[in-house]
Amino acid sequence: MPTRAIQRLRENITSVYMGNMAAVDRVLTCLLARGHVLIEDVPGVGKTVLARAMAKSVRCSFSRVQCTPDLLPADIIGVTVYNRQENSFDFRPGPIFNNILLADEINRTTPRTQSALLEAMSETTVSIEGEVRELPLPFMVIATQNPYEFEGTYFLPENQLDRFLMRLNLGYPAPDDESRIINKQPARTSLNELKPVLTSEEVIELQSQVDRVRMDQSLVDYVIALATATRENENLQIGISPRGSLALSQAARATAVMNDRDYCIPEDIVSNVVPVCAHRVISKTYMHAGDTATTRRIVQQVLETVPSPA
Repeated sequence: MPTRAIQRLRENITSVYMGNMAAVDRVLTCLLARGHVLIEDVPGVGKTVLARAMAKSVRCSFSRVQCTPDLLPADIIGVTVYNRQENSFDFRPGPIFNNILLADEINRTTPRTQSALLEAMSETTVSIEGEVRELPLPFMVIATQNPYEFEGTYFLPENQLDRFLMRLNLGYPAPDDESRIINKQPARTSLNELKPVLTSEEVIELQSQVDRVRMDQSLVDYVIALATATRENENLQIGISPRGSLALSQAARATAVMNDRDYCIPEDIVSNVVPVCAHRVISKTYMHAGDTATTRRIVQQVLETVPSPA
């Protein structure tokens, strides 16, 4: 049963991440949908703990990149070096050649370095010196970032944001959860001892089940209607692209698997509209995708005005 495997994964993560449980399910949805997730919030609310707990819960290769202004694209994708003994050039793969890549504080590095992830996130390949190299499967990028108002941050390009299946905010933990964090200090103790509960092969099988989930044509039409409404909205400069429509439908299928179903219902779409679509649109009042509060409000208004199928 897929729900048993998902429940093991959820329980393993929440044993060390003591905060927004809905965000944990969102991250799991991204994993099942073969998507990438961007976690944005103020420092200290557990962004990195959640990402590391997710990576350590799956038996696969993991790498973390601490993004800084001087980080270069080669520091992520790798570099070719000359081998004197063999009189040849050898490729030394970068951290992107892992199943799960944590790009910590991604908006503290330059747009040039951010763009080094575009091909990998879209096609699961990396092109280096004319050669296309396949990345291991499953492949997922978990990126964290501070709010744009913080000093030393760069805006993520719109095409970079569009590669993320979801953009999440964690918020501050509830008082009871914060008390557990203070008493147990999981980032210093239990996180280091966390053991994997799923293999990479099991994750790939769960992803295959997502592909087999049935979506009725009325639900496909509903996704298209939502996307069209954002494109025609007078408050938006840019609406949801076809890639966004595909992302929304894939997230809905993953949500169905999370709930042990092989078919989609309207609620699977409705619950994913804001986290999947809000970072893909740009408002007319603020000409950049960093205006999260405005775009979330507009997308929520669109969701309330487009009738869902019965």
